[in-house]
Amino acid sequence: MLYRPINLKYFHSFLFLLAFAYANAQEKSVEQDRVKLDGVVSVVGDYVILDSDIDKTIADMESQGIPTKGVTRCELLGKLMEDKLYAHHATQDSLEISDVEIYSYVDQSIEYFTEQLGSLEKVLEFYNKTDELSFRDELYQINKVQKLSQMMQSNIVESIEVTPEEVREFYSSIPKSDLPVFGTEVEIAQIVVEPQVSEEEKKRIIDQLNDFKNDVEEKGLSFASKAILYSQDPGSRASGGKYTLHRKRPRMVKEFRDVAFSMQEGEVSSPFKTEFGWHILTVDKIKGQQVDIRHILLTPNADASKLSDAKKVLDTLRKRILDKEIDFATAAFNFSSEKETKNNGGKIVNPVTGDSRFELTKMDPQLYSQIKDLKEDEISLPLLEADRSGSQKYKILKIVKRYQEHQADYSKDYSKIKELALKDKQLRTIKKWMKEKIEDTYVSVNRTFRSCDFSNNWLKQ
Repeated sequence: MLYRPINLKYFHSFLFLLAFAYANAQEKSVEQDRVKLDGVVSVVGDYVILDSDIDKTIADMESQGIPTKGVTRCELLGKLMEDKLYAHHATQDSLEISDVEIYSYVDQSIEYFTEQLGSLEKVLEFYNKTDELSFRDELYQINKVQKLSQMMQSNIVESIEVTPEEVREFYSSIPKSDLPVFGTEVEIAQIVVEPQVSEEEKKRIIDQLNDFKNDVEEKGLSFASKAILYSQDPGSRASGGKYTLHRKRPRMVKEFRDVAFSMQEGEVSSPFKTEFGWHILTVDKIKGQQVDIRHILLTPNADASKLSDAKKVLDTLRKRILDKEIDFATAAFNFSSEKETKNNGGKIVNPVTGDSRFELTKMDPQLYSQIKDLKEDEISLPLLEADRSGSQKYKILKIVKRYQEHQADYSKDYSKIKELALKDKQLRTIKKWMKEKIEDTYVSVNRTFRSCDFSNNWLKQ
C-alpha cells in the first residue's frame, strides 16, 4: 500500500506540535526578536522527535563531561529513535511507571545539574529555559521515555539464559587472537563485626515504622512519599521504595521475599527484620509470577561503646589469626556478623559476575582503597565502614588469592565467558526484536536525515 490512512493518534501529535512550535516561536520573538520554528525530524509510533531534541542531547552530554567530538547528529537521532521505539511498545504492552518515580528522577536531575553548574539560574540559562516549571515538564517527559525504554529492554531479555553448550560454542567462535584479556583479579575474604543495638533503639525503629503504617492505612497518606522522605535504602528511596520481584528469580533475602509473596495488593505489612534493618512493605501490583512492591527501611543506630567493643573483637581475632591460633575461615564462621560470607571462609562474592573474583580496574572504589596495598594472605587492620544508610560496622580483610592478567581460558574463566555469551545472546535478541518492531511501527524520517547511515532500518528500504 503506497499511502497510509490518517492515524488520529499521529494527527493529535501533529496538532500538539504545531501549538508547541507556535508558542515557542512567540516566546522567543519577545525575548530575542527572532522566530525559529522547531522542525520535526522523526516520528516513531506515538512519539515525535524534534530537531531541538538532538540539541538537548548534545547539551546533556556536554554537561556530564561526555565527549561529543565525532558524534554525528545522525547517530544521536538513531539513539533517540531507539528510545522512542522502546517507550512506544512499553506503553503498548501496558508497562507502567509511576509519576512519583519519574518526579523523583526529575528532582535528582535538577540537583545534579545545579551542582555541576553552580545555580538553578545557570542551569536554566544553559538549557535555554525561562522558568523552572517548563524545565521540570521537559525533564519529566525525557525521564519517562528513558525509564519506559529501560523497562522494555529489560522485559525483552529478562527470560534469556545460556546453556553450557551455547557458552562453549560462543568461546569456540572467537579467534584465538581476539580472545578477551582479563585484568589482574583478586579473591577477598572478610570478617565483619556489627555492634550490638540496644532494645530501646529497636523499639524506636519499630514504633516509627508502625506510625508510617498507620499514616498509610488510617490517614490515606502516600506510602511512596514516606519512602522517599524516610527510607534508608539508597537503592529504592528515589523511586518511592519500589522493587519488582519474581518468584522464580530470587533477588532479595529470604525474609523479605517471604513477606512480599504472602501479601495481597494494597496490604501494608507489620515491621519485620532482615540483616539490613527493619522494614515495612506494601504490594502495588501482582502480575502472575511477578509482584511490584514498595518498602521502607530503617536501620538502628548503635552507641559509641558498642562500636568500640566491635573493634576490640576484631583486634583480638586478627592477632589470634596471625599467631596461627585460628585460621581466617574458622574465625569468619564463628564470629562474622555477615551471613553471606561467614559460611564461605569469609569470601566476598562479586555482585556483577556472581563469582569470587574482582578485577582490580573494575572494583568498587571504596573496596579497592581498602585492599590495594594488601599482599596475598595479608590481613588488614580493623576498618570502620558506614554503608549508605549510615549504619556502621568494623571489618578486617584478607587477600585470599591474586590472579595476574591473562587471556581468557575456557576452564579457568568459565563464569566470565558465560556472562559474555549471555550478553551476546541478549544483544542478538534485542536486534531481532528491533528489526521486527520497526517493520510493525509507524516510522517517519525527515528528508534532511534520509541520507543518514542508520544502524537500524528506519527508512524501511
